[in-house]
Amino acid sequence: MPEWSAFGKILIGLGIGIVLVGVLFLLLDRIPGLGNAFGWLGKLPGDISIKRDNFSFYFPLATSIVFSILLSLLFYFIGWLFRR
Repeated sequence: MPEWSAFGKILIGLGIGIVLVGVLFLLLDRIPGLGNAFGWLGKLPGDISIKRDNFSFYFPLATSIVFSILLSLLFYFIGWLFRR
């Protein structure tokens, strides 16, 4: 079953990548000047935010589109590298 072995390695790599990004976000608050580096995240024009007395609704529409474009470009670039 070599194909499952490769899939397992991919999942482990993705997990390590997610942990590294999480650690990076935690460390950004401790570095002076970089604490607000991602302050724009979730506050883009186009993000829907409704606040009432006992109710609040938030849908990050524009942020989702930005992430979708960035991830599409990243995966396209990775695919291009493996096709070479």
